[in-house]
Amino acid sequence: MDQGKNLRGDYSHINDDYTILQDWDAYTEVEHELWRKLYARQSAILPGYAAPDYIRNLARLDAADQIPHFGRVSEQLHAATGWHLVAVPGLVPDDVFFDHLANRRFPVTVWLRKPEEMDYLVEPDIFHDFFGHVPMLYDPVFADYLAAYGAKGAEAIAMGGLKNLARMYWYMVEFGLIMTEHGLRAYGAGMLSSQTETIYSVTDPTPNRVAFDLERVMATDYAIDDFQKTYFVLESYDQLFDAMKTSMAPIYERLVNQPSIDPETTDRLYHLHGDADSIIALGPQGSTHNITAKQQRPA
Repeated sequence: MDQGKNLRGDYSHINDDYTILQDWDAYTEVEHELWRKLYARQSAILPGYAAPDYIRNLARLDAADQIPHFGRVSEQLHAATGWHLVAVPGLVPDDVFFDHLANRRFPVTVWLRKPEEMDYLVEPDIFHDFFGHVPMLYDPVFADYLAAYGAKGAEAIAMGGLKNLARMYWYMVEFGLIMTEHGLRAYGAGMLSSQTETIYSVTDPTPNRVAFDLERVMATDYAIDDFQKTYFVLESYDQLFDAMKTSMAPIYERLVNQPSIDPETTDRLYHLHGDADSIIALGPQGSTHNITAKQQRPA
């Protein structure tokens, strides 16, 4: 990574682990006001689309009124699941990122997008990192999964499996879906910090929705600059934690010479039915059962 030329953050005063001071007092009132607008707009669309545990944990953060102070949040978070937030200037090298996760440190970008970037941003900013990711760190099972995922990083880099392991983060941390008692819901940071993909991921009949399978996820390519063509669906977060007990080396060896699966490959196991009032979940041997999904309609 060439942090000096291509990335937006200020990398001139980083520590060896790419952390920096948050310098909370440097945020302007204009930035706090933009934060409030982003927070209010995104929070308004969560009911009926976001996972209930995400919504509960977001409320625990009580961060609607101003840009959050990482130190104060870390005190709460550490008491709950042993995690801390660390301030970073932006994207960090893969090995550094994995090490932070393995040691229950979640890197959060310090800068906030510009007002004209409310709807689309190329690099993750503090709103994406905090609003999207931090609530799920309060879930004990998901928090344990993310630390176990980070511990897999060094092996993936050594074996040339980084691309495959990165897909687990993309699909299951950034763009994950889960089937709840209320129907299909989003918990991934990528869609929950987006005004439009939250609704799209849950209600649109277009994307492929596939029951979680570790190797299928690790073999599937993804879209960076468009809505996802495929989403993977959990029955519980335990599936993620249990998947990290799997020996990854044989998977890397199998996938290294295989072409990636196109995300538009049609093997949908979860799909919307009719007018999105219900979801059909295909079970073993193609048997089906209906799951009621009381979903709000977008305005």
